[in-house]
Amino acid sequence: MKEKTVQKKKKRLVFRTILLAVMAGLVVFALVSNFNSDKAVVAEGEPAPDFQLEKFGSDGETIALSDLEGKGVMLNFWATYCEPCKKEMPYMEKLYSEYKKKGVEILAINLDSTNLVVEQFLDRYGISFPILQDENGQVMNRYNVGPIPSTFFISPEGKVVKHVVGPLTLEKLDGYLQQITPEA
Repeated sequence: MKEKTVQKKKKRLVFRTILLAVMAGLVVFALVSNFNSDKAVVAEGEPAPDFQLEKFGSDGETIALSDLEGKGVMLNFWATYCEPCKKEMPYMEKLYSEYKKKGVEILAINLDSTNLVVEQFLDRYGISFPILQDENGQVMNRYNVGPIPSTFFISPEGKVVKHVVGPLTLEKLDGYLQQITPEA
């Protein structure tokens, strides 16, 4: 009887070991596939995908990236629940009017779903640059945005000059905006 119990335990151990090895193999496969897949964000030097989104707080007014051809465009993906987003918004506001005169447009694409929270956020921070609503996440998906804030700096020719994941300092923001300023 004892021998039968030992045999069952050995079989269970072998079965569990095989199952564990298969599961570990699947995890490794998933990780390798994820790293090797074509999920790279829009690469620097590539054309920025066009989109059209409704401007927050307007009655149906939309902005399309293609409408801004010839201008430098800073495209910032953010949400009100994102603490780093809150820190960089005042920097964008501080530089907005200066760079708008130079031919650079700052567009902030909001990923929140509730308008009231966004409205309160914009009032609190006194934001004057265009806020676009990406309610369905269509633009976020086209740009393959993961962590936020995520910012794309687009040249007047429509190519991605720089992609930054994470918050921007005032100095870095100023430097990137200079890179996409149209030549006079």
